[in-house]
Amino acid sequence: MSVFIQDVSAFMPNAPVDNDAIETVLGKVHDLPSRTKKVVLRNNKIERRYYAIDPTSGHLTHSNAQLTAEAIRRLKPYADFKTDDIQCLCCGTTSPDLNFPGHALMVMGELGLPPIEAVSTSGICLSGMTALKFAYLNVAAGCSSNAVATGSELASSYMRSAFFTGNGHSDVDLEKTPIRAFDADFLRWMLSDGAGAVYMADRPAPDRLSLRIEWIEHYAFSGELETCMYGGGVKGENGAMTGWRRMEDIPADQSRYLFNVRQDIKVLDKHIVPTMGRALISAARKHRLSPEEVDWFLPHYSSAYFRPRFYEGMQQVGFEVPYDRWFTNLPTKGNTGSAAIFIILEELLHSDRLKEDQQLLCFIPESGRFAHCFMLLRVVGPGK
Repeated sequence: MSVFIQDVSAFMPNAPVDNDAIETVLGKVHDLPSRTKKVVLRNNKIERRYYAIDPTSGHLTHSNAQLTAEAIRRLKPYADFKTDDIQCLCCGTTSPDLNFPGHALMVMGELGLPPIEAVSTSGICLSGMTALKFAYLNVAAGCSSNAVATGSELASSYMRSAFFTGNGHSDVDLEKTPIRAFDADFLRWMLSDGAGAVYMADRPAPDRLSLRIEWIEHYAFSGELETCMYGGGVKGENGAMTGWRRMEDIPADQSRYLFNVRQDIKVLDKHIVPTMGRALISAARKHRLSPEEVDWFLPHYSSAYFRPRFYEGMQQVGFEVPYDRWFTNLPTKGNTGSAAIFIILEELLHSDRLKEDQQLLCFIPESGRFAHCFMLLRVVGPGK
């Protein structure tokens, strides 16, 4: 059964924060200005981002569940749509408000929904896409006639100075090796709070363009590669992970960093592009897709640093999509993790740039233990 995205919505909390105001809102680590900020911002090309933080008090203005609920309330697939019309709710995030209950159940509580199927998906950037794929398959199988999927992040909550421990870079020349700036506080200069939602149904919208989901492909390389990005544990020299449950096995000098978001930069730089190329060519061959058939390429990447590297990776596998067919809003929205592809789609769908029968190839990478997702959408006319 065909499944159609009838509407996409996004919610970004509070006023945008420009580069000069980041440390004013998040605070300075150890009351010292960051040594990496200037270099990282120059490389990631982000100009503004959003925080669910009151800049005066430093307190959070929204929970993750509240961000997600706001995005869902902004869906308008048809004139008299009500959130009570939702038959299936799937919510993905990296950073739920609680370890349990599941994130989707907390979102249901915020919305006051009647009894429906609700599914929470975890992970990092792909958690939003696993939620979307579950919702898509639910409708395609006829289990429900509509479903809502979401991706959301409240990254600022653990980027505030009170929750963040800085790591020095005294031995690193950041001008020559900007990738090394990622080792510690790079995330403070790119992560953004926000939420996005898609409403999908078993028929297209009657009065506007819809996006028919042609296919969604996930490829994980975790059986081959070690952990790269993580939180709630420490990584040993041999690549083995020790999680928070084994506190007695964690060295005292590492326990203070236990809940920091960490990134193994050497592993990231070595594997993120090659695994992307392998996933792309596998999906393209499986579905007999050529780059000439792609009208819009919607990549989610954490930093503009990776933009030319992903482009080179596409060239290497023979699937080059020129930059003039790329669409991103990273400079103005920041890196919203699992919500990013929803927020990118929302802007493009409501931009009047789409035309009937165009094809959109969405790309969502995840560096946690290297997994990638590609999704192909086709623009269809009203009621078709």
